[in-house]
Amino acid sequence: MAPLRPSPPTRLPPTHKNPPLPARQQSPKEIQLPNPRIHGQHDRRRSLPDPKGVAQLEFPFIFIKSLQFALFRTYGIPTISKLLTKTTQFSNPATALKRYTDTSTLVQEMVGNSPTSSRAITSFARTRYLHAGYRASGKILEPDMLYTLALFALEPIRFIERFEWRSLSDLERCAIGTFWKSAGDALGVSYDALPSGQGFRDGIQWLEELETWSLEYEREFMVPDVNNRETADQTTAILVYMLPAWLCPVGLQFVSFMMDERLRRAMMYDPPTAFFSALFSSLLMVRKLFLRYLVPPRPYFLRYISFTEEPDQSNRFFLTQWEAAPYYVKPTLWNRWGPMAWLTWALGRPVPGDEGDKFYPSGYTIPDVGPKHFEGKGKKELEEMMEQLKEFRTGKCPFH
Repeated sequence: MAPLRPSPPTRLPPTHKNPPLPARQQSPKEIQLPNPRIHGQHDRRRSLPDPKGVAQLEFPFIFIKSLQFALFRTYGIPTISKLLTKTTQFSNPATALKRYTDTSTLVQEMVGNSPTSSRAITSFARTRYLHAGYRASGKILEPDMLYTLALFALEPIRFIERFEWRSLSDLERCAIGTFWKSAGDALGVSYDALPSGQGFRDGIQWLEELETWSLEYEREFMVPDVNNRETADQTTAILVYMLPAWLCPVGLQFVSFMMDERLRRAMMYDPPTAFFSALFSSLLMVRKLFLRYLVPPRPYFLRYISFTEEPDQSNRFFLTQWEAAPYYVKPTLWNRWGPMAWLTWALGRPVPGDEGDKFYPSGYTIPDVGPKHFEGKGKKELEEMMEQLKEFRTGKCPFH
């Protein structure tokens, strides 16, 4: 399918604030794993590697934050923010918290499970179903789908390069590229706008072409718009949701600090002050050095998992923690009376189990994750999509 917008494959000049991906040094076949933490989690012989080791063991905090920021960055494109404003899913405080949790849940189900698992396949099918009507009507543009996919693939690499204790190896970058290329295939995203179309050599080439295209797409379409600001304001409110009122201005400074100049201009946000820029840069550098030299490797039993690995007796899953409203969190004794619960209570926020069924304390089933008006709908379509994906997602290399 031809792109609905022009997308010339030229690289932007180096003045663009977003750092390019690190240059490839070796072919994936020549890559050696950088440290023993990775060795037990990634096998170079696997045809469909996944980024679970990076997300759960190596860089869990930054990896999750980068995916959240990737979603936030899409709101700098007016065609995306305008649709979200029109549907009120992210522009209305009453729905923004739920929509944010639903999106995070589906993405983490994709990333946190084996690519061929039933949970991952169901997550892809559910995501595809939720977008199908908007794509068919032209309300979601296909280039916007490709751009969103690009950010989910590229932002973790950029964030790790900027903020973490080491850079990614080529093998890890290739694994991330391979995973998201396969994810795009599962979601029906067209790559016709990229120079190689469907003829990519490997995950790194796919990332490089996607980066070039996405930077040019931002240069042309990431422009100031009131819808960008409205959607960004509601999402920023979620990001500072767990801060006391007196710290919220600092949180807003940090959100602005994390933006590059182009995104900040598109969101119509002011830049952070020089003091806060220096403060945040220093704190992030201290964190990087602390992790690099003073923190031992994370053991597998302490891996970061944001959801329960096994369903309960009702075949429902739960989130294991919350950053804003406690959607899908089981109201256990620990979750209602532990340290996080006391902090939440002190801030005047609801804890798991509060307000009846509002926050879905009975958990979630993947086929029902999404806006409330989609709950219980699309079962037949979901089953058909899952059957198609089971034939496609067999663990084979998505480049051959």
